[in-house]
Amino acid sequence: MMNSFTFGQYIPGESYVHSLDPRTKLYLVVAAMVAVLGVNTLWGVVITALFIAIFILAARVPARVFWSGTRPLLIVVVITALFQIFFVPGEVIYRWWLVTVTDAGLKMGALMTYRLLMVILLAQLLTFTTSPLQLTDGLERVLRPFSKVGIPAHELAMIMTIALRFIPVFFEEGHKITRAQVSRGADFRGGWLKSAQNLVSIIVPLFVRAFHRADELALAMEARCYTGGEGRTRLHVMVMSPADYCVMAVTTGVVLFVILSGL
Repeated sequence: MMNSFTFGQYIPGESYVHSLDPRTKLYLVVAAMVAVLGVNTLWGVVITALFIAIFILAARVPARVFWSGTRPLLIVVVITALFQIFFVPGEVIYRWWLVTVTDAGLKMGALMTYRLLMVILLAQLLTFTTSPLQLTDGLERVLRPFSKVGIPAHELAMIMTIALRFIPVFFEEGHKITRAQVSRGADFRGGWLKSAQNLVSIIVPLFVRAFHRADELALAMEARCYTGGEGRTRLHVMVMSPADYCVMAVTTGVVLFVILSGL
């Protein structure tokens, strides 16, 4: 059964995006994030939004799955937007007591909201369409040149993949702990101070479960004789197809256009 928080999960499928090489998807996501974070014009927003929307539709992942992964992170988006609206100087549009809204603040708030939402959607696009094993192999191949200077590419790729995979697991554990506390009579209603106090009864067992799962994972890896990336072979060898090169070329063109149009 799929967790209620889908961020970081893999959704099996046979879409065009699923079939792309993991290195291509890594390049696509990172390059698109650079374009989104650097966009500052209306045309740039429109082009990057259409570009990302095309790949989201091509992934054929239900919209409710994207929404399920985005919804818990909306509080971060809202807080960031409010900081931009209230604290960016500019021509005053509305003022009430200590609250001041400026035209530049509204523009920056809308732009930051767009940027954060697109970054969240791109991260989900990568994890929804790439299995943990493929993601690890792709990251390792991308980081492999750095191994010549002593950076453990395989270990870094494994750490990042495990950390990403455990995000929905911890959210699910937190949900289970909350339901268990409520069944025992805990009341999480009230003001922010009471809510902060009640978090202790959730965070402490959540950390205990996190360490327990980490220990289980270490034992499972040892039982399978995992010793790192040295001398490991792969059942499926990654090969770039013409579609991969086409996607990388189009992505590069879009990024260059967005960056140059903002100069």
